[in-house]
Amino acid sequence: MSKETKVVVPGRFSFVNVWEPKSINGSDPKYSISIIIPKTDKKTINTILKAIEAAKQDGAAKFGGKIPANLKTPLRDGDIDRPDDLNYEGCYFINANSKDAPQVVDGKIQPILDRSDVYSGCYGRVSINLYAFNVNGNRGIAAGLGNVQKLKDGEPLGSKSRAEDDFEIEEDDDFLA
Repeated sequence: MSKETKVVVPGRFSFVNVWEPKSINGSDPKYSISIIIPKTDKKTINTILKAIEAAKQDGAAKFGGKIPANLKTPLRDGDIDRPDDLNYEGCYFINANSKDAPQVVDGKIQPILDRSDVYSGCYGRVSINLYAFNVNGNRGIAAGLGNVQKLKDGEPLGSKSRAEDDFEIEEDDDFLA
């Protein structure tokens, strides 16, 4: 891993799977997260693009010494790849994963122990390492998941409701009476 290929990406979390590894389509179980980045965040986008170029150079040997023109990259356009999801409108996103569990911390870099505190829709930063791959004819640059830092709450994504939105505090111990 070169210093140029490691990036800390700020954004909104989606498809948060940082507590337990999951298998997708029979693959090895992995931890994963999708980071939604507004297209207006030019600084972050440029940093990611530079890291992708560095990963291409670092991985040139995996491509037989020549970098293919049609290489898959992890920075994806939400307007193209997720046109029916308003949360991705006007944004890019990166899916990152790892076989190793990330450290999940708060703004003061203290471990977050309550799993419900980190969810799809909250905001924070994710460290990723970009690297080249060439497996069974699939060639590209992938994003390895490093660590996760939650910075603030956001509107949860998806249709699952929260208990505090469904119920009121009951003062009466005999609620069946």
